[in-house]
Formats: sequence, structure tokens, C-alpha cells
Amino acid sequence: MPQFETQRSVHHTPEQMFDLVADVERYPEFLPLCEALTVRTRKERDGKVLLVADMTVGYKAIRETFTTQVLLNKAERIIDVKYIDGPFKYLANRWSFEEAADGGCAIHFFIDYEFKSRILGAVMGSMFDRAFRMFTSAFETRADKIYAV
Repeated sequence: MPQFETQRSVHHTPEQMFDLVADVERYPEFLPLCEALTVRTRKERDGKVLLVADMTVGYKAIRETFTTQVLLNKAERIIDVKYIDGPFKYLANRWSFEEAADGGCAIHFFIDYEFKSRILGAVMGSMFDRAFRMFTSAFETRADKIYAV
């Protein structure tokens, strides 16, 4: 039952960071291990957007695709990800973006997951752990590039 949680402060606004993380189709351009991401469906209701997306991750010769439901709640600056199908027993992920006193943003990232297979967990587990630790850095670097700090 690996979990990872971190909080980082960045010089970008919560709205900019929310938009960057919500732009899931761009993940293969900069996110570690993400080789492909396809949005199956996109529905808007009550100011929220609900996506169902397939993400393919790879490391050396191993490739896995999994499907998640992504709820984009811009008003509350929260992104919730719930697992639907793939190599995990479960996966839950949350991003939240809070305004910082300096006009920047405090980003909170949490992920909790477990692989269905012990063998896959042994092979992919440490690599996923390293990747999740790099995720927030990858988004921060991407924001610096896009929003030109």
C-alpha cells in the first residue's frame, strides 16, 4: 500500500497550476514514465469536468495502461483521480492548489495505490515511487517554462 504525499510552493497562481495539471493530454510531453494519454470521455456539469482517461506508463521493457476517472473542480481548485481499470488493485490521487501569501501557490499532491500482482508491484513499485516523487517537480518545471518565470 504505497503512499506518497508532498506539498510544494511555486511562484505561479493556483489557477495557472490547476490549469496545467488539468491539461492531461499534455502529460506525455513532460511527465516521467508517461508515454501516452488518451481522454475517452469528457463531461461538464455544475462547473466541474469529469474525464475518463487511459494512461500508458513505461519503464524499460515494461508497459502498462490504466484507466482513471478525473474530476476537475476548478472552483475549489481540486483534482481528484479515481482508478477504474488496469494493473492496480486501487489507486487514488488528489491535487489541491491554495493561494500563498506571496501571490504564488501551495500545491498539495497525494497518491495511494497498490498493484494487483505482487510480482508487478516488486518490479514496478520502486520505479513508480521514484516517478511520483518527480511528478511535482515535473509540473513545476513545466509551469516555469509555460508561464516564463
